[in-house]
Formats: sequence, C-alpha cells, structure tokens
Amino acid sequence: MIIVAHVLLILLGATEILQADLLPDEKISLLPPVNFTIKVTGLAQVLLQWKPNPDQEQRNVNLEYQVKINTPKEDDYETRITESKCVTILHKGFSASVRTILQSDHSLLASSWVSAELHAPPGSPGTSIVNLTCTTNTTEDNYSRLRSYQVSLHCTWLVGTDAPEDTQYFLYYRYGSWTEECQEYSKDTLGRNIACWFPRTFILSKGRDWLAVLVNGSSKHSAIKPFDQLFALHAIDQINPPLNVTAEIEGTRLSIQWEKPVSAFPIHCFDYEVKIHNTRNGYLQIEKLMTNAFISIIDDLSKHDVQVRAAVSSMCREAGLWSEWSQPIYVGFSR
Repeated sequence: MIIVAHVLLILLGATEILQADLLPDEKISLLPPVNFTIKVTGLAQVLLQWKPNPDQEQRNVNLEYQVKINTPKEDDYETRITESKCVTILHKGFSASVRTILQSDHSLLASSWVSAELHAPPGSPGTSIVNLTCTTNTTEDNYSRLRSYQVSLHCTWLVGTDAPEDTQYFLYYRYGSWTEECQEYSKDTLGRNIACWFPRTFILSKGRDWLAVLVNGSSKHSAIKPFDQLFALHAIDQINPPLNVTAEIEGTRLSIQWEKPVSAFPIHCFDYEVKIHNTRNGYLQIEKLMTNAFISIIDDLSKHDVQVRAAVSSMCREAGLWSEWSQPIYVGFSR
C-alpha cells in the first residue's frame, strides 16, 4: 500500500510539471508572423497568408493567430492555420493585420501586429456606378438533366454623376468558383449600359454563398472607377407566385386552394398570405398560413377577388422577399 501511494505521488508530480510547462508565463516571448500577404483570388475575394516566425521559441504549447480586418469593414477572429479566405468588397481597398497569440484559462499572450494592404483600385471620383440592385428568379430547367431548376439574374444601376458621355460599363458576377461576364445589356439614351440580364446562371437556387457583382467601365476621357457589391441570395431572390389558385363558394363558405411556386425548395418550405377583397364594401381580409388551403366565411351577396402570395419559410433559410400576388380570381356576385 505504501509503495502504491509513493508511485501515485510521483505520477501526480510529473503531471503537475507537464501542466506547468504548458501554461503561458512571462518567460514566453511571442513573435509576430512573417511573410504576411493579401492576394486577390476572385471577384470580392482575397486570401490572407502568413508563416510562423522562424525565431519563435518552441514550447509544448499550441500557438494560434488573431486576424483583424481593418478596412473596408472591421472584423476579427482567431485561427490555428496560417491562411484565411475572406469575401469582401474591394473597391474601397482592403487592409488586415495578424498576430500570434497564446491563450490559457486565465490570460492571453500576444505578439505585436503585422499588417498588409490592398489599395483601392484607380479611377476618377464620381465615375463609378451607383444604386446597384440585383434580383434572382427561379424557373424550371427543361434543358438540363443535372438540374431541375435554373436561376436567372437581373441587375440595374445608375451612371456615375461625373462619368463622361462615352463611358461604357461592364458587369461580372461570381458565385462560388464560377465567374461570368454579362452578354445582354439594356442601355440609356446615350448607349451606356445600365442593366444586365443573365437568363441562365451558375447560381444555386437553395445556395447560401454570397453573390459577388462587379461593374467596371471604360472611357476615352477618364479612368472609370470600378464598383463591387455582395448580395445575400435570400435577400434578392424574387419568389414566384403560387400556382393553380382556385376558389369556390358554397353558400357562405369560400374554399381556396393552390400549389407551391416553381422553386427548388420543397412544399414544406413556404409561408403564404391569402388576400380576400369584398368588392362591394371594400373590406379586405389577409391571412397568413403555412398550408396550401384556406376556408373563410364570407358575405354570399357580394363579389370577392382572391389572391395568394408566397415566401420561403425561415425554417428553410433566412427570411427574404414575398412573391408578387397571384392573378385575382373573382367569385360570388353583386346586387
């Protein structure tokens, strides 16, 4: 029994020595990373890379790195690897910093920061586009065996206030690893591109990646400043209206049914609003539903018009746009 206790004390002592060696203290000096670079890898996308400092004292500790985005929008996070991908607009430039850190339950040790920067692209003030807006829409794909649905993209913008009359703009989008240049433009009275239409894209209907859009330009009289913007798909996806809306009256009972919109999302992923309008007295009834049927008690002596619209439920993705209302269906009669 005495021998066992003695061995146990030796093991406990060894454990304490090991733990003490792992804990950061004032004797550990952290050095900043080296060879910190920022590389543009795509539209609105950069890769940050660095290497551990070769002079860093080697201890039985797990070093990490803190990354701080300075511009265009402040952010910071921690990582254990020596590179980081960042999706961000670049027309305002981009700068970031990184440092070595060592954390314990009670303290944080950190090296000094090292920084790198991408300057804003050149161009004359007031020449870049303004008010860029984009929407997506899903249609059934009858031409592909790989995908049942196809996503279109439509973007519009205004000409820069100081852009010369001969300015011409060009739009590109990136989704995931795919980048495309627009081939179908709408023009203003001076022949300048002010809208773009992609009838088919590589955008996924249920995708969650950012959509990056870049519009640059050219002119004989001035350098046109580029402009890029990020869009969350749920915020720009124009949902289709519900299909095959029907309405029937039996006495004072109004029964309404419909089918889900053309969409890659399944039937359980939709919320609906039903609008019933009494054309005789102007009374308007709007009901929110999660099913594709609704029954209402109405004035059987009045004519009513019925419409339904849809939105993807927050159970399936972040809340977004409602569809347009379906075409009105008229039921009942007036006296």
